[in-house]
Amino acid sequence: MSSFWIIVPVKDTRHSKQRLMASLDAHQRRSLALFMLEDVLAAVAPVRDFARCAVVTTDPDATAMAERFGMRVLTEGAADGHTGSVSAAAHLLGREGASGFLTLPGDIPNMSTSEVEALLRAHRQAPAFTIAPSHDELGSNAVACSPIDAVPLRFGSDSYFPHLAAARRAGIEPTVLRLPGIAMDIDTPEDLARFMRQEPRVSTRALAYLESLPGFGVAAAQGESA
Repeated sequence: MSSFWIIVPVKDTRHSKQRLMASLDAHQRRSLALFMLEDVLAAVAPVRDFARCAVVTTDPDATAMAERFGMRVLTEGAADGHTGSVSAAAHLLGREGASGFLTLPGDIPNMSTSEVEALLRAHRQAPAFTIAPSHDELGSNAVACSPIDAVPLRFGSDSYFPHLAAARRAGIEPTVLRLPGIAMDIDTPEDLARFMRQEPRVSTRALAYLESLPGFGVAAAQGESA
């Protein structure tokens, strides 16, 4: 079995997507977070012959979903934010012999299995650092790193260029892939409107859920819910 891991950090979905408060109520935000996570895990599941997957969370619904997909659940660092949870998982897996990891967020529902495979193919033999930015090229939506501790990570809304610089300081020229599904994360009302207006339409659980909300689809697509 592969010693390379995919790490998906998931915060407590009861408090997720606070920046969407103007568009969705608490129940809707939680439901959206879980549907997006399901889209992500469904895209990751087919590559398990090449990489194993760990979901870092203490959320009971996210835990149940990960187990349903046959994925490992880690709790160490799960309450320490995106950077803390990925770093804790990477170091734990490294102690177990992991050769490297790819980390993906749980809020990129348009991500496809082919994009995950593209990242894994592009990730060169260690030492290596591969990154796929967000649509605005500010965030780091996917990062692969080998060995585990080759490059220090620090995620956030402005992490893409700092990650490139950190890799180069470590003596590694990063590989950059611009992948439209991975690039489309959903954090703000503007992201939500962009997701609802997307062309061509990508059939996802998250999109189907949003379109099922009475009157929401048209309003969000026009940016009125922002």
